[in-house]
Amino acid sequence: METQQGETRTGAIRTIVVVGGGSAGWIAAARLAARHARGTDDIVVKLVESSTVPTIGVGEGTWPTMRNTLAKIGIGETDFLRSCDAAFKQGAQFVGWKDGSPGDAYYHPLNPPAGASEVNLSPHWQHFAGAAPDRAFADWADFQAALCDAGLAPKTITAPEYGGVANYAYHLDAGKFATLLRDHAVGRLGVEHIVADVTGVTMADNGDIARLELANGGSVAGDLFVDCTGFAALLIGKVYDVPFRSCRDVLFADRAIAMQVPYAEEDAPITSHTVSTAQDAGWIWDIGLWARRGTGYVYSSAHIDDDAAEAALRAYVGPAAEPLSARRITIEAGHRERFWQNNCVAVGLSAGFLEPLEASALMLIEASMDAIADRLPRNRAAMDTAARQFNESFTHHWARIIEFLKLHYAITKRVDTAFWRDNAAASSIPDSLKERLALWREHPPAPQDFAHAREVFSWPSYQYVLHGMGFETHYPPIAATTPDAAIARRWTGRIERMRADAVAQMPRNRDLLRAIREHGLQAV
Repeated sequence: METQQGETRTGAIRTIVVVGGGSAGWIAAARLAARHARGTDDIVVKLVESSTVPTIGVGEGTWPTMRNTLAKIGIGETDFLRSCDAAFKQGAQFVGWKDGSPGDAYYHPLNPPAGASEVNLSPHWQHFAGAAPDRAFADWADFQAALCDAGLAPKTITAPEYGGVANYAYHLDAGKFATLLRDHAVGRLGVEHIVADVTGVTMADNGDIARLELANGGSVAGDLFVDCTGFAALLIGKVYDVPFRSCRDVLFADRAIAMQVPYAEEDAPITSHTVSTAQDAGWIWDIGLWARRGTGYVYSSAHIDDDAAEAALRAYVGPAAEPLSARRITIEAGHRERFWQNNCVAVGLSAGFLEPLEASALMLIEASMDAIADRLPRNRAAMDTAARQFNESFTHHWARIIEFLKLHYAITKRVDTAFWRDNAAASSIPDSLKERLALWREHPPAPQDFAHAREVFSWPSYQYVLHGMGFETHYPPIAATTPDAAIARRWTGRIERMRADAVAQMPRNRDLLRAIREHGLQAV
């Protein structure tokens, strides 16, 4: 790809060019067009993608943020669920992460602990656990784990679109999701779709990208360019040469093998959470969609070879894996040192990638586009400030995600393989996490521990993992007569009633999805 100098561009932001399709590109284009192109801003959104470069499906698990994203761009939940073979997701279950013994499993539900705005239940859990050691924190502090155990949905057919009894996200088919986004962005939001290979870039005198040169002889000029070209990073990497910051010294996984597994029976239950099962050199994901399961082994090539990893995945799937093909993926764990350079901002895999342990890939795309679309600089003069703010925020977000993923490995009691021993070694744990763990042995995670205005993982998530993994704590006793103790008792009583009501009222996950496909939800 050639780079040429020769133009001067200043003034208002009128044309935004998204480079690359897939989930990242089409979320970016749709968010920008829905927010700006149909209003008084008079902004044109164009998306350029190659017909010869296949997209990489970025995750099949989402966060609850996806509900807001879909609503903002104008896609109904019924259409989304039908078009993307999607299913409801209520959290994640981690199997074998604590010590690998039989029955070793815990939940990280999407609901926060009950009464989180009034009381921190974590220190009260310590005393309750002493009396009932078999009762898991996630089950004691909220009702969502019971829904997951029973394979139930987070809502009923009478609930409106994007509303539910429990907090929820989705499992989705990434390829079908990109197609839905493309059709909506082009057909309903007016995004101009250009299918062509980018062969060169013409730069402005100030170092901005002025236009893209295309293989068909045409060109596309723009005022802001969103790089969604995946691992190729055509703009942020090849044009601006922004360095890539690896985190392989913290997170060891550098390979994945993925396999799509059909259900054995048409009416097979659909699990309403992601299952992450620890293995000798990594972990296997297992997610339920409408028509199939998505499975894959994320592993460290320093601890197992590719063939052995594929054999482990096939053993996990069982006889159903025999006729199935597996796709091997290389993971470059880390992120760019800067995400917004001049008039180019990287979103998706071009910005970075981490193992999908907590389904952060699509969330980061959504968060990036929220920041860009909702605070779009009106002119070039304001762009440098917007870029600085964006870079500061997302450098923080990536660091916190790396830290949270490492938490799952750092406090394991597994010593059965080198992978788990190496992960728990102090030399691989970030100093920030060491400091937090030292504090959290004596004090439960709390809002005060997270000073950033918008944290991707906040104190409830840390509590679910710490207590789920059996992290040893020494919290001071709480007198039964304190106001907090009274509030905690009130909420634990409510949780029991909420759990009983939810389990009695919620339908099976598959039953609700079938009803939605046949009848639809109430549109909002």
